[in-house]
Amino acid sequence: MKELIKSTETINRLLARYGVKFGIYKNGEFKEQLFPFDPIPRIIQNSEFQFLEKGLKQRVNALNCFLSDIYGDKQIVRDGVIPAEFIYSAKGFLPPCDGVMPPKNIYSHISGIDLVQSKDDSWYILEDNLRVPSGASYPMIARELQRRSAPDAFSSNSVIDNRNYAELLKEVMDYVNTGGINVILSPGRYNAAFFEHSYLAEKTGAVLTTGKEIICENDRLYYIDYQGKKQRVGAVYRRISDEYLDPMTFCEESVIGIPHIFEAYKKGNVALLNAPGNG
Repeated sequence: MKELIKSTETINRLLARYGVKFGIYKNGEFKEQLFPFDPIPRIIQNSEFQFLEKGLKQRVNALNCFLSDIYGDKQIVRDGVIPAEFIYSAKGFLPPCDGVMPPKNIYSHISGIDLVQSKDDSWYILEDNLRVPSGASYPMIARELQRRSAPDAFSSNSVIDNRNYAELLKEVMDYVNTGGINVILSPGRYNAAFFEHSYLAEKTGAVLTTGKEIICENDRLYYIDYQGKKQRVGAVYRRISDEYLDPMTFCEESVIGIPHIFEAYKKGNVALLNAPGNG
């Protein structure tokens, strides 16, 4: 523990050097600040972690089945499990998504589930974050720098490795890809999580892009690089909220989305991670 605390200054210096920042808007002005690093880890015993992991996987699978049903067969409504008005009056329900099945029938590819532990050591879920979850890159790079600065703390303890996150993200993009390259769709430089967008693009080998470099032709998506070369896009890890994704389908005032991307998605010609309409 002492080694971890002693490495704090070094890690904060490296975080600053690598530009590990997140942005906030204050009084209408965009400001960046360094990622706050805490050297003291929350220790979760292996047996407890396995219990949590099993439960979270079960929950994500159940939520995916729920989303598939309410936008598909609606069996849960016909069986009277959940009243129709409860679902269709919800702000997160998107009527344009009704009847649309995403590639491989996966709605929630990435889940940002918020867990809290109470005083009696019970675990609770605050929210599921199935729309555009954010934040995975920060513990990845913090752990990487901590491992480098305090190697003995890791070699003398059994710590579950998180370095395979990017590999898993690439695997799921490849799995649902409908033919073409993988891209990470970012609102741009002034988005609060732009560091994460660029970091994950580098780690997964996906192309980091904004809506300006993507066009839709004949219900297919294409990326136009700086040389004017056009490449088919098969999977989009989008870091743009549902309402701004396509000005032709959702918010018509959006300037960061891609016109007609939803039509390509409906036709099964591109995968969107996560699927729109997740709530």
